[in-house]
Amino acid sequence: MTDDYVSAPSRTPAQAQRVLVLQGGGALGSYQAGAFQALCHSGFEPEWIAGISIGAVNAAIIAGNEAEQRVDRLKEFWQMVSAPVPWKPAASGDRHRSLFNETSAALIATFGVPGFFTPRVPPAPLWPQGSPQSQSYYDTSPLKRTLERLVDFDRINDLKCRLSVGAVGVTSGNFRYFDNVEFKRQGKRIEAEHIMASGALPPGFPSIVIDGEHYWDGGISSNTPLDYVLEAETDRDLLIFQVDLFSARGPLPLTLFEAAEREKDIRFSSRTRMNTDKNRQIHNARKAVRDLLDKLPDHLKDDPSAKFLREAAKENTVTVVHLIYKSKNYETNSKDYDFSHVAMVEHWESGVRDVHSSMRHREWLERPQSGETMVTYDLSGDESPVKKE
Repeated sequence: MTDDYVSAPSRTPAQAQRVLVLQGGGALGSYQAGAFQALCHSGFEPEWIAGISIGAVNAAIIAGNEAEQRVDRLKEFWQMVSAPVPWKPAASGDRHRSLFNETSAALIATFGVPGFFTPRVPPAPLWPQGSPQSQSYYDTSPLKRTLERLVDFDRINDLKCRLSVGAVGVTSGNFRYFDNVEFKRQGKRIEAEHIMASGALPPGFPSIVIDGEHYWDGGISSNTPLDYVLEAETDRDLLIFQVDLFSARGPLPLTLFEAAEREKDIRFSSRTRMNTDKNRQIHNARKAVRDLLDKLPDHLKDDPSAKFLREAAKENTVTVVHLIYKSKNYETNSKDYDFSHVAMVEHWESGVRDVHSSMRHREWLERPQSGETMVTYDLSGDESPVKKE
């Protein structure tokens, strides 16, 4: 029997290539920044970061800075884009806090966010049809200046850390990833425009033109870049920390505002659980093919069909550690554009707390995978990470 027929050995997740996967979610992105800070304290340094929308912005800041500067740069960004509100929320219940959130979000929608976006003057409907200004409510040129100040794009293009950000073509409808490894092979560079394209959510933000094609926010098509990571790397073992900002699961809404929030959660969660389950099924199917090939009689092992299946069944070992932001009772449909300083601090601290609570149980990072080739764990606060079957 040749080595080609031997099933993949059990491996230790801590020894795999480390990948950070960041979902889109606007103002909720400070949760990812807090989670990353806590992961750093636990010794997790990503070799590859994939992001969509605000996840792409966080990813660029992380990949575009030295390890010891990353958290400080994230803090600088989120301090800058979190708008101060001239009053503090009353500590008298969820209803009052919801009113505060809605009010602060309305102010941000009216006046914009420093270093991120500003409202168009005059408003978009008053610009000539077909002009760039007529197609979005806000101007995102401040974000370009912010990215160029906080991100070392030379470091990104020198491949110090792999970076992949997703966007969708406005006219083609095709999803595309801007990947610094692939760009290097093509003689291209990742620049601020690629990050902005990943976060150009219409009709708020304008499309970004790259190589003659207009691009919008990748979250329109898929808000979670896990599939890309799994398709792009099939040789090296992977340990993936996936930080999502919208939960596919939630309670039945009781009000109009709750219905709007629940719809947004479902739309932007991008069926994350379904995607992980689907990929686990694919991995299990490949393992079953390898096991079956092991049992073939010798005279069939060189059959062309067996050779084809043997090649198709090769795979790496994948561990996905899944962390999802859980909304507070008082958060509403505006939670992803409430850039108030109060909300930013709360989301950041939630990310830190959730990771620290879950990382108390580190033995799961050291265990071999018992012959399985893809395992998914849910980080669940104070409890030990739950392995998904």
